[in-house]
Amino acid sequence: MPIEQEPSTLAWFKDELQKKMAALEQEIAAHRHTRDLLRQTENAYGRFVPHQLLKLLNAQSILDLKLGEQTEKSMTILFSDIRDFTRLSEFMSPQQTFSFINSYLGEMEPVISAHGGIVDKYIGDAIMALFPSSADQGLQSAIAMLAQLKTYNEGRERASYPPVKIGIGLNTGIVMLGTIGGTQRMEGTVLSDAVNLASRLEETTKTYKTPLLISEHTLNALNNVDSYCIRFLDRIRVKGKTQPQSVYEVFDNDLEATRVGKLASRPQFEEGVTYYHLKLIDRAISLFQACLIQAPEDQPAQVYLQRCLNFQQTGHHEGTGEVGGTLEWRDEFLVGFDEIDNQHHELLAHINQVALMISREDSSGIEETMQFLGDYVHFHFDSEEKIMREVNYPLMNDHLREHRKLVEQFLRLKAEITSGSHDKLYLGFQIQLFLFDWFANHTTKTDRHLGKFIRDAKAKP
Repeated sequence: MPIEQEPSTLAWFKDELQKKMAALEQEIAAHRHTRDLLRQTENAYGRFVPHQLLKLLNAQSILDLKLGEQTEKSMTILFSDIRDFTRLSEFMSPQQTFSFINSYLGEMEPVISAHGGIVDKYIGDAIMALFPSSADQGLQSAIAMLAQLKTYNEGRERASYPPVKIGIGLNTGIVMLGTIGGTQRMEGTVLSDAVNLASRLEETTKTYKTPLLISEHTLNALNNVDSYCIRFLDRIRVKGKTQPQSVYEVFDNDLEATRVGKLASRPQFEEGVTYYHLKLIDRAISLFQACLIQAPEDQPAQVYLQRCLNFQQTGHHEGTGEVGGTLEWRDEFLVGFDEIDNQHHELLAHINQVALMISREDSSGIEETMQFLGDYVHFHFDSEEKIMREVNYPLMNDHLREHRKLVEQFLRLKAEITSGSHDKLYLGFQIQLFLFDWFANHTTKTDRHLGKFIRDAKAKP
């Protein structure tokens, strides 16, 4: 009997095994489908919350992101915007408008990503991007965006569409990166007045009819300034800021003839800007006219020349109104750490002494005073560096980079002062630009951040 039942028993086992295998394959397929769906969902979320942003917040995935997560980091912020977007889209249907925006953004986003940037958000036709690694990546991305725009416009020209023009502003500073919102809706973003300045610079490109502007903070954060085509453009007042902010034009994307002409006339242009601010209009006019002979398409030189002519006709002046003289100590310079604050008092006193000697044309002790100031700068910086190492300050490298930039600027200014090749008015403006502005911006931002970190570190048990 058992021998006769063996074939049917074996068949039953085989049948059951096949059923189990089929069920297992279905389960494996279901798990594979779930993983693929999760991967697709994660990638889809990555279009709204970039994976690089999650990494900066020490989150492995979107599921790890919590409301209120935050960190601080020195970054370069880029703002770009299409010029005359209303005019470009005036005769487009809604579908055509979205197709146009998406085609343009589709050209720009890969360029930003290729240079280590993170697109933080799209604001209509505007882009806000973050560059956490270096200011050079931010500037190189902006230059590449303008180059890509040229290619994009060549395609539009073949289709008989008007060209697209954009403005880009870059600023570098300490930002708070984190999540904001409510329990039902949140997003990752950055909070800092460094963001506001980047946005303001983008808007300022309209005034000077030039596509790319950077702040002095970004200029000082570049590894090799001489590898770019940059010139000082202006000092502007920004809402909420006591100290004017210096603005620089980057003209790497200009046509070759204009770029070469701007480089050749850069000293005359920057002197012209100085004399415009000092209301020495006749000097400024002759300098801007000389610039336009070498580069007739120099739009900022044309803007300044027109400003000079308007001043002669109306008396209206568009400067900050704060040039020459000395810089008074303000409470906002206080770091909250006695050793640093006392040294800052002493440092500002020495800078003011140099400014007064130049304004009075007192050259008898200028070299000795400059030497003393230089020695004191090194003493002060060494003291700060020692403190930063003692408290393991996480942004020490960025802080020390700003110190090195001041030393470079100081040595250049010292050479100009001792050469005797410039008049006192020009030198006074240079002190305002490179020493007073640096002191004010560095103490109110970088040093105050350090002071807060020191106080928090000392308050820990």
